[in-house]
Amino acid sequence: MQIHEIKPLHKKKNKKRIARGGKRGTTSGRGQKGQKSRAGRRIKHGEKYLIQKFPKLKGEKNKSKKEVVILHTSQLENISSDGKINKNILKDKKIIKKITDPVKILFDKPLTKSLFISNNISLSKKAKEEILKAKGNII
Repeated sequence: MQIHEIKPLHKKKNKKRIARGGKRGTTSGRGQKGQKSRAGRRIKHGEKYLIQKFPKLKGEKNKSKKEVVILHTSQLENISSDGKINKNILKDKKIIKKITDPVKILFDKPLTKSLFISNNISLSKKAKEEILKAKGNII
């Protein structure tokens, strides 16, 4: 058996998207007519303007997308007393929630002490120059 011959055992099952037309037709499993089939259902008489103000559902959000935690060079000096900065220390200080969270360091003020930063933390070009200029290192 070769890699191009491998096929999944089961077909991929798509999640059911309720009330958006498409394969299920215009009613989308809500039935026909009546209060429960309408978008702004169970409203009192004068409250329709409130529902019109709320944002409507548009598309889907990317659940796998991770927000990058941004740190500035002025914050780095206060984080660690010995000058070492890695994701475990950032998690202990509650700057990041998980070790898998992406972190990026940006430049805003010149450094006064040398720092040793782990290589799994990304740096901007200017921040990298400043760390090396302050006799720091990227481990």
